[in-house]
Amino acid sequence: MDLRAQTAGHKLSLGIALITLAFLCAAVMSAFSKAAADVPPLLVLFLQYGISFLVFVPFAVKAGPANLRTGHFGLQLFRSLAGSICQLLFFVSVRSIPLLDSVLLSNAAPLFIPLVVYVWFRKTVQPLVWVSLLIGLAGIVMIIKPGPQLFHKPASLIALVAGLFSALALVATNKLAETEPPVRILIYNFGFSTLLLIPFCIWAWKPLAWNSWLLLIGVGVFYALTQYLIIRAYRYASATELSPFNYTVVIFSGVLDWMFFGNVPDTIALFGTILICAGGILSIEAGPAEGHGHAFGHGHWELRWKLKRPRLTRG
Repeated sequence: MDLRAQTAGHKLSLGIALITLAFLCAAVMSAFSKAAADVPPLLVLFLQYGISFLVFVPFAVKAGPANLRTGHFGLQLFRSLAGSICQLLFFVSVRSIPLLDSVLLSNAAPLFIPLVVYVWFRKTVQPLVWVSLLIGLAGIVMIIKPGPQLFHKPASLIALVAGLFSALALVATNKLAETEPPVRILIYNFGFSTLLLIPFCIWAWKPLAWNSWLLLIGVGVFYALTQYLIIRAYRYASATELSPFNYTVVIFSGVLDWMFFGNVPDTIALFGTILICAGGILSIEAGPAEGHGHAFGHGHWELRWKLKRPRLTRG
């Protein structure tokens, strides 16, 4: 498969199926990271990006050196740093709070994106977007339950800050996607993150049991599979059509949280979950184009470029 191709024709049902499967993989990846509670989060993060980098290397080789040159080195680096911080904060938070809460709060990026876009591009926040932010904020309050306990157990706030960095990474990705193909963005993201994490990984290293290694490999493989399926999905349908399905990851995470960790949300948390999802979807639909994207800060793929066609020669 050539990930540089512009589109494969409009097939909405196939796009929805692929994006839903992608977020199932994202939920499984998150569950693996929660199960690997004995592994330092920095090591989980390093192997996530390292394995994903190795998975996408063949696509980069196929694309050729010319298609890997970037004119936005600084933005690529910023996007990698923001995404890495988002993921690290998620891995830290998910160990102390239910999987559903951690995934939900770290995917609250659409609620931050209008503010990020306003500061970054000076785009006005529309009234309907403010309504979506208030709806989402009400849901966040129900999930984190503000009080003195947050200072002793700040995991919920950590997950929410992950959502802020997710918004930064997503806006940066969508800005890059104006000129950069998916494989280039992913290779730089995975490559930068892997290299930057090497010294921290050495510092955090400790011997691991075989089952921990299996969980870590699962984190990396399912993370890479998530990215692959999302790229495929956006070849068949637009970001506007697929972005509302971002929050299927919340449904899948809730089911996995119940099945494997025995966590069942109470009525208030369940209502808060509904409000955050509703506010996020409304923000995506009513907000700026920079808000169209998917979980964990990786943006949507505006496949605007076309493969060069060979010139016909006479004679």
